[in-house]
Amino acid sequence: MKHRFQIPDWLFLLAVCAFFFLWKLAAFGLIGADEPRYAQVAREMLERHDWVTPTLGGAAWLEKPPLYYWQAMVAYRLFGVSDWAARLPSACDAFVLVLAVYWFLRRFRRGMDLDGALMLTACAGVVGYARAASMDMALAATFCMAMLAWFAWHESTERKYLAAFYFLLALGMLAKGPVAPFLAAVDIAIFAASQKSFQVLTKSLWAPGIAIFCVVAFPWYVAVQLRNPQFLRVFILEHNLARFGTNLYHHPEPFWYYLPVTLLGWMPWTVLVVAAVVWSVRRMRNQESDRLNIFLLIWIAVVIFFFSISRSKLPGYVLPAIPAGAVLMAQWWREKEREQPSVMLAGLHALAASVLIFPALMMRYSFIERDALWGQVAVLPLIATAAIALIIFLLLWKAGSRALRAATLIPAVIVVGIVLRFGAAPLNDVLSARPVVNELSHYGPGSLQVAVFLVPRETEFGLAFYRDQVIPRYEIGEVPDGEHLLVAAQGYPKGVAKAAGRKAVFLENFAKQKLDLFYVPAK
Repeated sequence: MKHRFQIPDWLFLLAVCAFFFLWKLAAFGLIGADEPRYAQVAREMLERHDWVTPTLGGAAWLEKPPLYYWQAMVAYRLFGVSDWAARLPSACDAFVLVLAVYWFLRRFRRGMDLDGALMLTACAGVVGYARAASMDMALAATFCMAMLAWFAWHESTERKYLAAFYFLLALGMLAKGPVAPFLAAVDIAIFAASQKSFQVLTKSLWAPGIAIFCVVAFPWYVAVQLRNPQFLRVFILEHNLARFGTNLYHHPEPFWYYLPVTLLGWMPWTVLVVAAVVWSVRRMRNQESDRLNIFLLIWIAVVIFFFSISRSKLPGYVLPAIPAGAVLMAQWWREKEREQPSVMLAGLHALAASVLIFPALMMRYSFIERDALWGQVAVLPLIATAAIALIIFLLLWKAGSRALRAATLIPAVIVVGIVLRFGAAPLNDVLSARPVVNELSHYGPGSLQVAVFLVPRETEFGLAFYRDQVIPRYEIGEVPDGEHLLVAAQGYPKGVAKAAGRKAVFLENFAKQKLDLFYVPAK
């Protein structure tokens, strides 16, 4: 009998991760304020050969710990400074997280190891933040791996896992600060209470592990405080306590904000995760639940509740809850894999697995061709989405769990493919400073100073990264004496001339971002 060629699970998993996390990683430029800002901080640290003090524009930038910056510095050193290299750390963190989930399930809950890891890989929240130059994926990866390591110790009593827990928690502290050990302590304390076992908590407080945490996490905090006496005030008081307790940074959202955000982060598996949560809660009430399921439910609830009571909310904060939902779903599916899914469950999952195809196909009309008649252009995307939803439903209804992987991963691949193949250009043109810098290159060398006037900070930080310059702002009196290029908000030629104190030559209008470009001669 001939043996069929079979791709090893780990190789298939790596290939899927490579597609979701690495393919066309720089298809569009850095967007928002955080991506270019963090990328530039890492570049300045590399140029100064300084692994302690983050700086932006030469001034100390003490808002965040250094883990992402260190990773980006290594990527820049290996591959050169680029937006691709700036995003590489998050992609690598996502790779490691997925492999950790695969290992954990294979070691402790064998049977859904590959499917559980693939479920996590395709989650919209993981894919999105794996492609972002930010601290969110670094925190999610280190925190989630730490929690899995702790449960591995709890179940096996092997101290190597407890040592790994403290080491990974220290990396979480270096990724985004004290939120990592705080959330871990709350999770474990509530889990211990649920098990009515105070020893679970006391045995977790292992002196060698605490020593590992201190040795890994604290040296940077001590060094940066010694060099920058304002660090504790800026980092702890302003960017942790004030960010949590006030709206100082203008990110207000309602209390329930993270419920829809988390559900979107689990797409295209949202319906199955919700089903897994309901199933686990019911089993817990009947005292039939696996301890891992209880641990995962507490993990999800603590993360969502903690950030929900924060006065400052951003989507990436809740990312550490996404892997717990994926593992919980894998647990649920392992129990249900021999059962035929109900018509309602199959239908709802088919809808959730396909619904993102519609906005992916409509991206061009959302960003560029905004005057298009949506009633006309939306017809074909709606038909395509409905057709794929119907195919998924029929596969699940007829083949059951055997078709789940293909029926969900294929639409996810289609969505990512559409977004990166056809939506990347509109995203780049409308949201990134990269095309603006390309236009500026037609009017002078890259060394020519660039200034801004009344533009969003996203544009300012993007110009700073792509031009590798400190960008002066006209509106606060930072007008260069020498010749320079000016990027201004559209429609303020008289304001530009008045602010510059001399004649400014209009170059062109960059309509896609409502910007005007000027040449300003030296005084």
